Amino acid sequence: MAYADYDDRNAIEAEAAWQDRDLPKTLYGLLARTAEAHAGRKAVTFQMFSDPKASAETFTWSDLHDRTCQTANLFRSLGVGETDTVAFLLPNSTETVLTYLGGAIAGVVNPINPLLEPGQIAGILRETNAKVLVTLRAFPKTDIAQKAAKACREAPNVETIVEVDLLRYLTGLKRLIVPLLRPKAPVGRKARVIDFTTEVAKQPKTLTFADSAGDRVAAYFHTGGTTGLPKVAQHRYSGMIYNGWIAQRLLFSAEDVQLCPLPLFHVFATIVCLGASLSAGTHIVLPTPQGYRGEGVFDNFWKLVERHRVTFMIAVPTAMSALMQRKVDADISTLKLAFCGSSPLPVELYKRFEKAAGVTICEGYGLTEATCLVSINPPEGVKKIGSIGIPFPYTDVRILGHTAEGPYECKVDEIGEICVDSPGVYEGNTYTDMAKNNGLFHHDVYLRTGDLGRLDADGYLWITGRAKDLIIRGGHNIDPAEIEEALAGHEAVAFAAAIGQPDAHAGELPCAYVELVSGAKVGPEELIAFANDRINERAAHIKHLDILPELPKTAVGKTLKNDLRKLAIARVYGAALAEAGVPARVAEVVEDSSRGLVAKIEKTGAADGSAVSRVLGDFTRPWDWA
Repeated sequence: MAYADYDDRNAIEAEAAWQDRDLPKTLYGLLARTAEAHAGRKAVTFQMFSDPKASAETFTWSDLHDRTCQTANLFRSLGVGETDTVAFLLPNSTETVLTYLGGAIAGVVNPINPLLEPGQIAGILRETNAKVLVTLRAFPKTDIAQKAAKACREAPNVETIVEVDLLRYLTGLKRLIVPLLRPKAPVGRKARVIDFTTEVAKQPKTLTFADSAGDRVAAYFHTGGTTGLPKVAQHRYSGMIYNGWIAQRLLFSAEDVQLCPLPLFHVFATIVCLGASLSAGTHIVLPTPQGYRGEGVFDNFWKLVERHRVTFMIAVPTAMSALMQRKVDADISTLKLAFCGSSPLPVELYKRFEKAAGVTICEGYGLTEATCLVSINPPEGVKKIGSIGIPFPYTDVRILGHTAEGPYECKVDEIGEICVDSPGVYEGNTYTDMAKNNGLFHHDVYLRTGDLGRLDADGYLWITGRAKDLIIRGGHNIDPAEIEEALAGHEAVAFAAAIGQPDAHAGELPCAYVELVSGAKVGPEELIAFANDRINERAAHIKHLDILPELPKTAVGKTLKNDLRKLAIARVYGAALAEAGVPARVAEVVEDSSRGLVAKIEKTGAADGSAVSRVLGDFTRPWDWA
């Protein structure tokens, strides 16, 4: 069945209730079914290097089943039961796939972002009470092993460190040179250390223990991570299988190949992309340990599509922007669809990409707290550029407003908070810290996403802002509190507020506004340097700072961040128009009841709408003539 509109969505739901569908109840059950159906077909391919002629390691579905069983058996032999945690701090690799699957089958798997600081990693390890940590053996040009060692010293619950050695992927001269350049093993690790490849090889290729009897928590995914301890969300088998089923039912088949250069610590890559492969038997290709961040990936991207005969590419707006700076220099005729998520896609980038690559883009929406998928612009239907489409089957989206008497359902095009119920939502138990679940649900059913949005007359969902005030830089969530706290540490700063300013490439970049104490004299450059030196994560570093006589505030002293966003939009859009030589300026930025903040543009010469659109279409915020 095609998926083009609400009629198709409703027809799928009418076939059967979700709980009555004949689907495996566990991740192992799903893997075993797919491996039996597609034993000799390609399942997973990993390339250490981006060169389209570089060696690649490929597992068939039979291989993946056997190696996953061995990995799960290893974790059980290390004392991991169904409620024990296997954490991993890894770049992408075949071992990362095996750890994710094996960890979720043996116990509860906990992917951790290697870009976090050791203290934050330690906090997550303690929060999840991880018994085993799978990480890298010391290797040139990466500090993951060193970070893991520091984190484990602060997380005594970790009993065993399982090391993955990337040396096995090297050949020729590199294989001889790297051992000479390898950093020394971190010192002071109290946990015992074993080798992944050696220990997995010792295990049987069938499970040595009984699979789980049914649904249970099988994964912990952390959210954010730029300030304090990230929140940890709980994912059940049922939510993981639901996400995979959606992809299988609406998009993928066993004949498809998806290119996924996203990190496997993120739900988009694991729950959605890898989950789609597990459900449909689709071949998934992972280029380089760093994915899109890997050396030469953007330069070789189209050649990788040609090499692996890719039919689906997985991307985020920043990756699409980078790809549009390269020519399509390969035969990509197999490519059918680009799936884009994590943050809004600018209209002009959408158009340029579709024209250059000749493929349809489907924008979607999801969040870690819902196990991921929520909505999509229907593959065979009308795609409203800038919207995030219609809800998936069995997903109920409500736009709810807030009053003293409680929540109410918003009218068509009325902005409220996006709230979600689906098989991926774990009502009342979303976070491991139960206190953080207080107030997270409306009517004890609908997960409050923290995103502001509206449903139009056709039922398409639009995001208009974020109730949580997060800054989203290229899909990376940044809590403005960390930036504000860093600035507040300067003796000259009275008040500070951080927002996301529009950016044509990353969607948003961290921007700050400061009010100084009376009589203080300090410049923006000094404040930026002071704050950035105290901000843990590079992604959260301030890119622009303005000093104001007084920050706009409410009567009770709360900063009016929308007023600051208006200033940032006017400044960024005005600069973009001036740089492009378009005779127009931003007259004002207003708040529209259905579109959020809108820039009102005024002509200063013979400017036309197409010229303004070419410039401002690279940004996600809309504009109108004044």
